[in-house]
Amino acid sequence: MEGMEKAGNQTLLNRIYTELYITEGDSEGINNEHEVWQLQTASRTPTSHDTAIHCNDIFKPLPGQEKSIRTVLTKGIAGIGKTISVQKFILDWAEGKANQDVNIIFVLPFRELNLIKERQYSLLGLLNDFHTELDIGNAKKLTACKAVFIFDGLDESRLPLDFQHNEVVSDVTQTSSVDVLMTNLIKGNLFPSALLWITTRPAAADQIPSGCVDQVTEVRGFNDPQKEEYFRKRFGDEDLASRIISHIKTSRSLHIMCHIPVFCWISAIVLEHMLSTDERIETPTTLTEMSIHFLLIQTSLKNQKYNGRDEMDQEELVESDKEILLKLGKLAFENLEKGNLMFYEEDLKECGIDVKEASVYSGVCTQIFKEESVLFQRVVYCFVHLSIQEFLSAVYIYHCYTTKNMDALKPFLKRKANNLNLNVLLKSTVDKALQSKNGHLDLFVRFLHGMSLESNQILLRGLVTQTESSPESVQTTVRSLKVMQKKNISPERWINLFHCLIEMKDHSAQEEIQEYLRPGKRSKNLTLTQCSALAYMLQISEEVLDVFDLKEYKISQEGRRRLLPAVRCCRKAILAGCELTEASCEVLVPALSSNSSYLRELDLRNNDLKDSGVKLLSAGLGNPHCKLETLRSVFL
Repeated sequence: MEGMEKAGNQTLLNRIYTELYITEGDSEGINNEHEVWQLQTASRTPTSHDTAIHCNDIFKPLPGQEKSIRTVLTKGIAGIGKTISVQKFILDWAEGKANQDVNIIFVLPFRELNLIKERQYSLLGLLNDFHTELDIGNAKKLTACKAVFIFDGLDESRLPLDFQHNEVVSDVTQTSSVDVLMTNLIKGNLFPSALLWITTRPAAADQIPSGCVDQVTEVRGFNDPQKEEYFRKRFGDEDLASRIISHIKTSRSLHIMCHIPVFCWISAIVLEHMLSTDERIETPTTLTEMSIHFLLIQTSLKNQKYNGRDEMDQEELVESDKEILLKLGKLAFENLEKGNLMFYEEDLKECGIDVKEASVYSGVCTQIFKEESVLFQRVVYCFVHLSIQEFLSAVYIYHCYTTKNMDALKPFLKRKANNLNLNVLLKSTVDKALQSKNGHLDLFVRFLHGMSLESNQILLRGLVTQTESSPESVQTTVRSLKVMQKKNISPERWINLFHCLIEMKDHSAQEEIQEYLRPGKRSKNLTLTQCSALAYMLQISEEVLDVFDLKEYKISQEGRRRLLPAVRCCRKAILAGCELTEASCEVLVPALSSNSSYLRELDLRNNDLKDSGVKLLSAGLGNPHCKLETLRSVFL
């Protein structure tokens, strides 16, 4: 089910389920960048190398594969649809629609295994405890079954998973630690006839040795047509769905983010409310604005339920709302720093949250904070998505700044907090985020910059105090970000700084980058970072180039490769004599295949693409979404 739109109103999976794009293999290998970076810096449009897989066929060999598949590792960023895919697999099996050769499915989420990591179990005993409703019986009865084990959320695991040193266990009645059971089950020493499906976020995938995995798949979320399908399925009102789709398309940043299914869901909640109540309200166009409206709507739903308010009131948060939301913000921030995505009762108590108080929010506002009953009926808590945790973390830190709570700020900033002003706070948090190896604070920093706008502070009145966000103060922050952009940082981090500016509704950096598109400026040497930034800026820009001539730019071969995705944002692309290769064709194909591409004319003359490159391009040209009208090339 998909959360609760209103108290007691849940959406059934079969009605709302939209097919997700799942492929065989890695698109880019294990990626330790923040999830949002993977979305924004890499094209997620299918290429000719992709082999699409339906979730019900996850264990079936692909065409040309001879070996059987026992263990599948499915990767995907947070909120991309891994758990939904698992639920659909189980539902279709239970309803007799697929995989009827399977006798039993055991679902063992890692977040629940964490609760018993110190205990001793046999596999038979563990399964009996996890699934008390099943009559598993004895070892002979268990091993005679064709079983599927689903280990959801490897990234949430707190088990050591010591594959090298754990003892060998091959008997389902032999007692050992949960960690030993898991490593032996995955290695195939224990219950070798069982099928295993492990889901994880990319950064945690390397915890499983490659030799233990028969097939790696990746959930890539929604492509452009699937985004529209989702909104039309979610709303019975075709007119409302069309208006929401139209609004999302007006902001390329929002349209790109809707690649993540959970963000489609958040956008649907916010835009449905806004477009059905007062069309004169300015609809949100930044992530910070969208998240603020989402928070206010969910809090209003709670007040309807528990405070007897007849109508939604988003004007001001009451004192009780402010208190619990700031406590949740503290919980969010302190655990964001540690990399924790789930919490137990003791974690809540450390932040001054009463369990009954949390239940009010988790029972009604499942879209913000939810509770789950797990093994032995123990309750765990988590935010519905990582971005919600990051947003509330920013709200909390901003509140600490406005109330001069230096005890909370000093440990984070690791500097003297005397005379701390907003610009110093923002610069310090950017410096801290740049030190992170996996970018885990990047989106938090973006939200924090969005909070510095007076318009967003007004939206959150009652929760944060308005501060000195004067035009002069904003410009000081903008200048600071631009100075940082000139430092030697990765393209991904450069783009994060770029998005901090977007959250502040400053488009000067975008305008400066567009200078490189003007005649006379194109001959200037561009760094690889500038190439990545220029390509990305063009893809989120509202403007469409008439002509994009790659040869006019004085850049390296790698720089050309990084600029190639920008061809989807022009009407005519001149790539003649640019020494394109098969690798270049792999980058071009997504642009040709995208139904959001504006490309109508492509010049590829004087490039030695080889047969392999021609085959790739032919596949892209044959895609039904390809809108190309004119192609100039020697291979025709």
